Amino acid sequence: MAAPSTSARPWREEISKYQWAVLFATTLGWALDGFDSSLFTQVAAPATADLLNRPSTFHTGLVVALFLAGWATGAILFGALADYIGRVRVLIIGVLTYSVFTAAAVFVTEYWQFALVRFIAGIGSGVELPVGAALVAEAWNNRHRAKASSVMMSGLAIGSLLSALVYYFVGGLGWRQTIAFGLAPALLALFIRRHIHEPATTAEVKAQRAARRQERAAGAAKTADDRFVLNQLFSRPLVGRTVACTLICCGALFAFWGVTTWTPQIIRVVVANRGVTGDAAVPYVSWATAALNVGGLLGYASWGFIADRIGRRRTYAMSLLIGMTGILALYPFADSYTTYLWLLPVVGFGVFGVLSGNAVFFPELFGPSVRASAMAVTNSIGRFLTAAGPLFAGAIATTWFDGNLARATTAVSMLIVIAFIGLWFTPETHGRFLYSGAPTSSDRTSHTTDRMADARQPEAT
Repeated sequence: MAAPSTSARPWREEISKYQWAVLFATTLGWALDGFDSSLFTQVAAPATADLLNRPSTFHTGLVVALFLAGWATGAILFGALADYIGRVRVLIIGVLTYSVFTAAAVFVTEYWQFALVRFIAGIGSGVELPVGAALVAEAWNNRHRAKASSVMMSGLAIGSLLSALVYYFVGGLGWRQTIAFGLAPALLALFIRRHIHEPATTAEVKAQRAARRQERAAGAAKTADDRFVLNQLFSRPLVGRTVACTLICCGALFAFWGVTTWTPQIIRVVVANRGVTGDAAVPYVSWATAALNVGGLLGYASWGFIADRIGRRRTYAMSLLIGMTGILALYPFADSYTTYLWLLPVVGFGVFGVLSGNAVFFPELFGPSVRASAMAVTNSIGRFLTAAGPLFAGAIATTWFDGNLARATTAVSMLIVIAFIGLWFTPETHGRFLYSGAPTSSDRTSHTTDRMADARQPEAT
């Protein structure tokens, strides 16, 4: 199987200080994003119960859905902006937005206020994945790109593990004291401003656009590349890839938000059957969240290494099958806390790993002038369509499953199979940028893909 070009030099000599700084900043940013969202899922139910003076699965799911809708909205807005003004400035704006409005939840007194600040925090949070993934793909323009993207994605699990640790020690103090830690990401903006500059491709794209404006002013005809970036994604030759990648995101995100949103509450139910309730359940929820994210960390970090060995599409299939198997083996049947601790890492490895694949694979399918927008649009449409997943799971738990939230979570999470549809219509990249043209059915065979890849001029190898 074809692979990116290799070098005889030691691998450390191929990586610059700038590349390390970009990887550190984006990994930390994604970690703090994961810290914020995971910490929120652990306190969402207690916060909702406190603000409404009664527990409500529906309202807990609603506030999570609003956060996801904000994430999707912010990703599209800021992703398109990043393709025009650059990655770094947009990344700083996003970090400040989600950290400040996460901490603002400490001061709310009504449920609607809580929902509003979470929506705005979601707008800022949406910047991290599309802009960070595009920045890593462009800065790490060598054979280590997939590995670097996987390391960046592992930040989400690292942040979630950190949130479990924080919740273990301060969760008993109350949800307001816990969520106040969400202000921590603001410090990252200072590091980004001091140490990260725009990748060379940003200047190249700006120069090309300036040259095209002069040509248009001189009477040149308008081409497809002159259109607004969002129009390009839904026009030939890119629309096929946009739709296929969106389907992959939809399947992955149904499973991801199903298990991450409701696992803490499912654990509370499991331990309540043993007489453990209230603040006494905090350590159990923390350890279960940690178990899920340990598996997720391994799934995220290993995805690029595995994909460089066996190919992107095969690694996707592996992650999807492991995630589906773990979900089906655990949630519908397990009523033991120990069983959850053993199987949650399996679920995390598969479900989280698919998202790492998106960060590795999608940038290889779209050019630098639309890359951040492509990452944002495909993930955001997926988030818009799956935002109701947590809300739907909470609703059908009552109406279809006699209050069994674990089985409802299984039903929603198994929509992960949608990702197989999108995967069928994507080409194998073998680590090369294949954005110059639309994929065809022949791309699904490795030999044809190799010939196509060799015939195209890659952005970098």
